[in-house]
Amino acid sequence: MSDRNIRIESVDRRAVEDQEVEIVERKGIGHPDSLCDGIAENVSRALSKLYLDRVDKVLHYNTDETQLAAGSATPAFGGGEVVEPIHVLIVGRATRHYVDEDGTEHTLPVDSVALSAARDYLAETVPELDFGTDVVVDVRLGEGSGDLQTVFGEEGAAVPMANDTSFGVGHAPLTETEQIVLEAEEHLNGPYAEDHPELGPDVKIMGKREGDHIDLTVAAAMVDRYLDDADDYHDAVASVREAVTDLAEASTDRTVGVEVNTADNPDKGKDGLYLTTTGTSAEQGDDGSVGRGNRANGLITPNRPMSMEATSGKNPVNHIGKIYNLLSTRIAEAVVEEVDGIRDFRVRLLSQIGRPIDRPHVADGFVVTDDSVTLADIEADVEAIVDRELAAVTDVTRDVIEGDIRTF
Repeated sequence: MSDRNIRIESVDRRAVEDQEVEIVERKGIGHPDSLCDGIAENVSRALSKLYLDRVDKVLHYNTDETQLAAGSATPAFGGGEVVEPIHVLIVGRATRHYVDEDGTEHTLPVDSVALSAARDYLAETVPELDFGTDVVVDVRLGEGSGDLQTVFGEEGAAVPMANDTSFGVGHAPLTETEQIVLEAEEHLNGPYAEDHPELGPDVKIMGKREGDHIDLTVAAAMVDRYLDDADDYHDAVASVREAVTDLAEASTDRTVGVEVNTADNPDKGKDGLYLTTTGTSAEQGDDGSVGRGNRANGLITPNRPMSMEATSGKNPVNHIGKIYNLLSTRIAEAVVEEVDGIRDFRVRLLSQIGRPIDRPHVADGFVVTDDSVTLADIEADVEAIVDRELAAVTDVTRDVIEGDIRTF
């Protein structure tokens, strides 16, 4: 029996997979909200590596308030232009000055590191954007709160202390609909995009399952310079529809319907089509913010409990809004992988500020089992896995810094 406060209980409800109606969404990597998540997280990793390189430990910071103000463009078949740049503001806190144990003073170039990380991320994610002209990035990183820096920097503690009283939520396994939505966006922005440069990275997929029928609604930004006319555009839309349909039908025995760019109005010519110059709706008045899109497992899942905490951009050492969302997801995945007879598992991790992060205020697990399995059959095994993963919580920090774990 663990001395951590772990509670496991059965839930008298149907697993999400068995519910009559399911809704799930993913905002693709080029969506303005996802761009903010990605920039904030890339800056976060860069700052962690800066601190480790210069002073051998991660200092206090967070970049999870990054914002995007939309620009404007005039798309045209064969190539349009950006007429008002997109503006990204990297907002948060970062330690700029540090005195180590031998009295050596360090002045740390956090602004230049943040700008470089943002530039690299945008160049990789939205290659049609010209950094400095089509998109302008500014950095406003202030110093952190003295109280929080004290909690962050507890010396001699084997496990960091929680920076906040907050919670994270994780669930597993993914339903068929969840898996299809996630894999479809990753496919479109991965292998498919490599062969179809006309598809921009701003791909949003909404999945709806009613009984045994899945509808997928895809919003796919098309890049104007790779399309000569409206026929090319409609061919590109049809190709996306076919790719998503093929992927979905290979993943389920349920019937599937796929619609792409349902807001198109061909009667308005090019102005009635989802045609962009850069491949993102950020050029068309769509603003963005960290934490307003995908949760830590990459999906928006209204059939399940979710934490409102933004995961991307927070420090990976003791910021509960990041660590407990990532850890709870890891716990849920481990439980369903290792314990037979579970239809649905979710876990909530609640912290208390100043308390070691491996000892949450409560770790609360909820299990939906197969009919042939009772809670008593599996409770000890589930609790042991939760305890094991809590004991290894600092592994999350390493994986975040190395970029080995998704945050949005």
